[in-house]
Amino acid sequence: MRELLYKVIATIVTIVGKFGYGGIIVMMFLESSFFPFPSEVVIPPAGYLSERGEMNFFLVVSAGILGSILGALFNYWLALKMGRPALLRYGRYVGLTPAAFDRVEIFFNHHGIFGTFVGRLIPGIRQYISFPAGLARLPLLPFIAATGIGAGIWVIILAVIGYLVGNNQELINNYSHRAFYALIPFLIFSCLIYIWRHRRKKSRQ
Repeated sequence: MRELLYKVIATIVTIVGKFGYGGIIVMMFLESSFFPFPSEVVIPPAGYLSERGEMNFFLVVSAGILGSILGALFNYWLALKMGRPALLRYGRYVGLTPAAFDRVEIFFNHHGIFGTFVGRLIPGIRQYISFPAGLARLPLLPFIAATGIGAGIWVIILAVIGYLVGNNQELINNYSHRAFYALIPFLIFSCLIYIWRHRRKKSRQ
């Protein structure tokens, strides 16, 4: 299994090196849509190539964010066209269970744009947060902004990890998990600020 993983990573490094930033955009499009394709095997190899001087770090991050936004827009469009019943019918084939969808939808309907931003930073949710956005017909520009900021934070973290640890998937996985746990205080703080502002706005009204 480990040898297979190393072969997959080596292949991705080759693809990114060959197709450059366009390859990053395509693979992050897949990661950001409903395809089970983790960003941890896309951005860190590109960060590694930037450390070697074969790519530009800032363009790697920009390509990663752009691909994430395009994938999110694809899911948004699917939700608009297919509707909730179709999403639940076909979602089980990619791990989108009705219970998980209900939790995301309830959270999203109550918190809108902020829910999109937070959802982009939570594994297992980031790929599907765009579906309730499409169903709720969230305004497109705020949706793109929230998606770009949330995805951008994660892309930068992964690119830095790849830049620092190189093409070592075990270290990448280790530091990616640590990075997510390090984000938890930030997420909690962001939620507290959001709740405070939300209550303050309601009290003024």
